[in-house]
Order: sequence, then structure tokens, then C-alpha cells
Amino acid sequence: MTADADVPVLGRRALNRALLARQMLLERHAMPALDAIEHLVGMQSQAPNPPYIGLWSRLDGFSFGEVGELMTGRRAARIVLMRGTLHLVSARDARALRPLTQVILDDHLKARARDLDGIDLGAVFAAARTHLEDEPRTDKELRDLLAGRWPDEDPALLGWAARCGVPLVQVPPRGIWGASGMARHTTLEAWLGGPAAPEASLDEVVLRYLAAFGPASVQDVQHWSGLRRLGEVVERLRPGLLEFRDERGRKLYDVPEAPRPDPGTAAPVRFVPDFDNLLLSHADRARIIGEEHRKRVFTVNGIIRATFLVDGFVHGMWKIEKKGGKRGAATLRIDPFAPIPDPDRAALEEEGKRLLAAAHPDAASHGIEFRTPQEASR
Repeated sequence: MTADADVPVLGRRALNRALLARQMLLERHAMPALDAIEHLVGMQSQAPNPPYIGLWSRLDGFSFGEVGELMTGRRAARIVLMRGTLHLVSARDARALRPLTQVILDDHLKARARDLDGIDLGAVFAAARTHLEDEPRTDKELRDLLAGRWPDEDPALLGWAARCGVPLVQVPPRGIWGASGMARHTTLEAWLGGPAAPEASLDEVVLRYLAAFGPASVQDVQHWSGLRRLGEVVERLRPGLLEFRDERGRKLYDVPEAPRPDPGTAAPVRFVPDFDNLLLSHADRARIIGEEHRKRVFTVNGIIRATFLVDGFVHGMWKIEKKGGKRGAATLRIDPFAPIPDPDRAALEEEGKRLLAAAHPDAASHGIEFRTPQEASR
């Protein structure tokens, strides 16, 4: 066991550069989108489009059509996993991670035990599974079907319970860039084939988290996953891990082979989409965003706004506004939290033009609008 005095201390910039390197944001990587999705242990997909922007910012030569092909080909899927939120993951990870994260949804059911008292949840789950495997259905369609069998129960409650108890995949065209359609679900087994048998252990999940987000504390991995009591897992893995401390003395763990760049390593400007796990995967987010800025990015109604990075840290928010339909004008509005140095401003404008060209190639015009920090704060 290493004495605390001998444990190396990692400052904020060191943790920042390690995170950016693992998140493929120090440089774009030439790899298939599916490999990137697996390396990141999935991408939060609470809204359909953000993972596309996230992959564009991380991958060299990324095509927006690549993810759609993965989803229609059933090699990737959108499914509730970490933190009980919708994620875009590979089919392999959908099978492996869904059983491990079921406990999160079980806790949701336990929290409403009084409301569910007297309802045969096993029968509700079985009925929901039958209906959804017959054909993918919307939440409303499922509620109506369940209400036909349990007319005296709240159909919204029955539908919610079914979504917690049955592993569901949100099927295309929902989630495909440029496509529209209601959110429809079927079961994991029906969509991907075969049972959702665990193919991973919690040990593997923690190691993959550290490779993608570390160095990190036990609290960090619990915050990312939504799981509890992972200290036991980390303790089991500890002989094979490196140990560090942050500047506040908190213990951090890491896999030996992961990159830990010099804190002085240059970091390019990057556009990070809404709900990106870059901002959501640590209990202490100081390595990527200051507390005063976090309050502006994380809204009270659960929206996590799109941000941009300058020198590796969140420096403001951004949004693409479309006018005049598909072939109208596309404008990227940049709202900084503080003045942007001229070289970074030029880099953001160039990166923004590339983003608009990739995301909206059919738009009649592309524009970049910088607002002042005072305007952005209104």
C-alpha cells in the first residue's frame, strides 16, 4: 500500500488534459464510429442529435450517415443505461451493460412502491413485452394497450413501470440524423436477437470508465454510472491500478496504460454537444468546467446545454439556428462566458464553419455569430 505522502498529485490542468486525451478531444482520431462509441462506453442520447456532433468533434472524416447505418443495421442502439438515461451504444455494449444497470431502474420502482402496491408487476412486464415484441410501439400506444387489461389502474404509471422493468430499445428512424418520427420501442432481445445475458462484470465497466474518463475517484465512477457501492470494486482492482491525489487530497485511480499528457499540452478549440458525457461523468467537474459556469450550462429542467472549449475548458455555449427550412440559412451562435482571445476566436470561426458544412450541407448559407459575454448572460 502506498503512503499518501508518496502519492503523486494531479492538478486541474493535468486532469483536464488526461480527460481530453481519452475523450479524443486533443486531436481527432481516424477510427470507425462504432469503435469510438465503444471506447467512450456509449454517448448520452437523451436528445437524438448530440452524439453526431460529439463524434464529429472527435473523429477525422466522420460522416453523419455512419451512425444511421449502424442503427438500421442493428450494430448500435439507443437504450437506457448509465444513470437511467438513454445512451447510444454498440449492440455488444447494449447486451453487456443493460443487465448491470437494471438495478438503477429497480430503485426507481422501489421509490414508487406505494403507488405500485397491489399491481402485479410481473404480469405488467410480460404484457408489455408481448405488445412491444409484436411491433415497436409509442409510449401512448403501450399505455392504451395496458389500460385495456388493467382499466382501474393509472395507464401512465403502468407504462412507466414497464419501461423500468423491461429492457427497451428505441428503434429507427428515431435517432437518425435528419429523420423524423415518433419514439417507438421494442425489447432488447427482439431488436438485437438473443437474451440480454451479462457479458461484462462491474470490474470491466470500472476499468473501461477509467480508460475513457480517468484518473477518477470512486465517487466519480458512481456519478457516471448511477451505481452504488463501487468502492468494493475499486478496492478489488486496486493492485493493478495507479493511485493519485487531486489538489484537494481526494484519491484518484487510473489504468496504467491510459494517456496522461503534460499539463502544458496545447488543446484545440472544440464544440461539445448538449448532454455530452464529457461534462456529466464526474462528481467533481472542475477538470472541465468552473462551478460558476456549470450553473449556466446545467439548467433547472435537466437540459445540459451545448458548450465550446478554449484551452481545454468550457468557455461558453453555442447553438445552431435554422431559418427558412432545410435549404434556408444556418447560423452558429457562439455565446462566450468571457472575452475570447483573438487566435481562439479565429479558430472557433474556422471550426464552426466546418461544423455547419458537415451538419447542414444543404443550407443556402452558413453564418457565424459571436455575441459578447454581456449579451450571452441575458
